[in-house]
Amino acid sequence: MLVIEGEYSMRATEVDRVKVLVVEDSEDQAGLLLRYFERAGCIVTLVQSAEEAITAYQRERHDLAVIDLQLPGMDGWQLATKLKSERPACAIAITSVLDASDFPIADATLPKPFTGAQVRQVLEATVPRWVEL
Repeated sequence: MLVIEGEYSMRATEVDRVKVLVVEDSEDQAGLLLRYFERAGCIVTLVQSAEEAITAYQRERHDLAVIDLQLPGMDGWQLATKLKSERPACAIAITSVLDASDFPIADATLPKPFTGAQVRQVLEATVPRWVEL
């Protein structure tokens, strides 16, 4: 598991910063999500599988989980259901190349390809205490 803390937050204290769990097995997509959330001032935990995500959210509280649907092993649908039942306060955003109508019920969607503006919209919609830097 790789934990990467954003370098862009100058105003927010460590306690105030939004914590985002990104579950994405594509290196390119994971890197892009990491960059966008870091620029938004978030602390990012980046994992590549649902199993790693479960370990991560059991160790630490996250404000938002961004889950790719097509993961190796347990898929994103199963992970989203499990996370919502075990951590109901954690907002869930689904990201995928699949049609958004096929996404499970979630707090937000982030269809691929996504932009930095869409990532900020997801933060604004799902984590009310997030303030853009």
